[in-house]
Amino acid sequence: MTSAASNTTDASHNPVPAILDRWRRPLEIGFWIVLTLINGIANSITVLMDIRRVGLDIADWKPAVWEWSSGLTILLLIPALAWFTRRHPLHWDTLRRNLPLHVLGSVVFSLAHVLGMVAMRKLAYATQGMDYDFGVWPRELLYEYLKDVRGYAMIVSIMEGYRFVQRRLRGEASLLDRPDEGEPLEPVDRPERFLVRKLGREFLIAAHDIEWLQASGNYVNLRVRGHDYPLRSTIAGIEARLDPGRFARVHRSYIVNLGRIASIEPLDTGDARLHLHDGQALPCSRRYRDALRARAGAV
Repeated sequence: MTSAASNTTDASHNPVPAILDRWRRPLEIGFWIVLTLINGIANSITVLMDIRRVGLDIADWKPAVWEWSSGLTILLLIPALAWFTRRHPLHWDTLRRNLPLHVLGSVVFSLAHVLGMVAMRKLAYATQGMDYDFGVWPRELLYEYLKDVRGYAMIVSIMEGYRFVQRRLRGEASLLDRPDEGEPLEPVDRPERFLVRKLGREFLIAAHDIEWLQASGNYVNLRVRGHDYPLRSTIAGIEARLDPGRFARVHRSYIVNLGRIASIEPLDTGDARLHLHDGQALPCSRRYRDALRARAGAV
């Protein structure tokens, strides 16, 4: 293993995370839009071909309405699914706890999908002077759920796979383990360094180089030299292991390195805004503001 300083410098010059940060949101939105377009066009054509093959007298616009109402509803549900999977990710160590939540989530997803697409179909049919009949609701809901649960599983798999690749490209942090034999060279309960695995390489980052920490679902992002390294932990769990003389909780989702604070700006709401030496700004809740002022002035 090479030195922490040299590897951290190399990581900061890797262009891949910077490109991901710049284009991440447009690429994510574009992916789901393109996938919806491809599925909508392909499914509309194949359904119309099946109708023509068996000789059914159904207007050409109806298959398009069926498929696009379904696809557009799912597209509108993607942000909610992204939020839900961030809050309750499916990993080997969270599978037993979160799988029942995802089973319930698939039911809610299917119900929202059905209600959305039926509303769109009724609106489209009404423009043609017709009424859309969904059928017997209990039976049709079960039929749709059997299809939707597979779609739900596919979407969740894509999201989790994408995040896994992101963590590998950015570098995923972890706490140093105790050695198999003997005592550790540095305190494990109060870590001085974190191990980062990135693109098949490993390097160490010093705890005092962390600028701030932000909760993100079942992860906490460690901000170091403009890069985020996700650590699988809760914000409370990592707070208990950081040096309280150097780090302070300032928000339910943020911990800040006291030495990085340049100024504290009070807000009319009673909260505050923290301005760091690198120009970044972080929120500070009113419950932490007074204690932070005393601690920041002592650093």
